[in-house]
Amino acid sequence: MQTEEMNATALETLLAAAVAAPSIHNTQPWRFGFDPGTRTVTVHADRSRALALADPDGRALHLSAGSAVLNLRVAAAHLGWKPVPRLLPDPRDPELLATVRLAAATDPPPAYRALYPAVARRHSSRMPFTGRPVPEPVVTGMAAAARAEGAHLYVPDILRTRHLLRVTAAAELRNATDEARTAESRSWVAPPGAGPYGIPLTVARPLDTAGRMPMRDFTGRVPVPGRPRMRFERHVQVALVWTVGDRPRDWLAAGQALERALLVATAHGVRTSLLHQAMEWPDLREEMRVPGTRWCRPQVLIRFGYGPGAKGTPRATARPSVPPVPPAVRTSVPGPPDPADED
Repeated sequence: MQTEEMNATALETLLAAAVAAPSIHNTQPWRFGFDPGTRTVTVHADRSRALALADPDGRALHLSAGSAVLNLRVAAAHLGWKPVPRLLPDPRDPELLATVRLAAATDPPPAYRALYPAVARRHSSRMPFTGRPVPEPVVTGMAAAARAEGAHLYVPDILRTRHLLRVTAAAELRNATDEARTAESRSWVAPPGAGPYGIPLTVARPLDTAGRMPMRDFTGRVPVPGRPRMRFERHVQVALVWTVGDRPRDWLAAGQALERALLVATAHGVRTSLLHQAMEWPDLREEMRVPGTRWCRPQVLIRFGYGPGAKGTPRATARPSVPPVPPAVRTSVPGPPDPADED
């Protein structure tokens, strides 16, 4: 699809893709701007939706924004543009996380253009998977996607998988017994009609009957009426996204790598969910490191497999806000029809 000039419809497509990105607790901690003179989309941090306890350094915020940048690039390529991203382009403005300039198309187009249909289909499934192994070529494709964005994807063996899940479970227990963190996460459980942010109370979040799968419980130890317990897969497949560096630029790159790997999985019919709990405790994050790698900085753990999907959560209207957009291209963008359900 070739778009000759930027118009409201094209901008709507770009921003609808951007807001479909995963974000911790579905906080959607971003704002977007558009400069029509240079055809550049800007991505800004929105600290009003940051998590002071779970994400004090803003690492997860940058991961979320990086995922949105990847989706912008995929949508731009789908529209026929050549997306030119820049991370942290202005040292004087740390809130400006990235820009994506829409340059004239070149041949061949970026390979990730084919991932565009997966943007709206990708969503996090907190339901049990079947346990059927994902074929090696798909896993290899996920790892290649992460490498293409400057990060790494570590797929552990059975013993190491159990270790990563135990560390994640320890982090989940800490979160559940920490009153302040429990209050913070519970504040992002949204009752019906509360708005587009957070995890809706009505979204299915079953707990594992056997206690092997440490799915996040946003409510802490307070019992929730009707909260189901189900038997999750016995043989779990996980992958760890990690980087060599551990600064904001690395976090943004990791977010792009994460989303590209998730889109590759989605394109092959693979369900995914994110296990971030261990990354929220410095000592437990260290225990998630890949054995034998000196400079491994764990960023997020992906659970993947085959199984049912999950009901999507709403998305906030995406409106370019910085800098101002002329009326000819200003637009209000609803989320895609099947948006993400992320923690």
